[in-house]
Amino acid sequence: MGKKQQREEYRMLHFSSVMLFIAGIFNVIWGISALTKEEYFNDQFLFGNLQFWGWFWMIIGVITMIAAFAVLRKAQWARWFGIIIAGISILGMFTALFAFTLWAAIIITFYVIVIYSLLQYGGPEEESKALRRR
Repeated sequence: MGKKQQREEYRMLHFSSVMLFIAGIFNVIWGISALTKEEYFNDQFLFGNLQFWGWFWMIIGVITMIAAFAVLRKAQWARWFGIIIAGISILGMFTALFAFTLWAAIIITFYVIVIYSLLQYGGPEEESKALRRR
């Protein structure tokens, strides 16, 4: 693997780690808002009440931030954990799509970029070399 390509992979891993951490912060903020400021939200969620969604997003946010630190440490399990958490967050955002269309669309796009970067650049070195030979 060339130094340029190795630097690119490190950049993408750092990028995805930072994006996961920022998304985790957004999720925690959204969860706190749902628990404390009911006037910001309407009742157009697919199911559940604001208490449920507040706790859901706070827990997902904390887990996302933990995954971000693990991805930064290049743990292979963290790569897949980050992809799974991003997928769960995308599904959760679909429940809020009718209530907060622009916000949900932005966050879904955010997570799709994270999933792409983790899938593209997060593999072990041997796996990356094998894929490049093809």
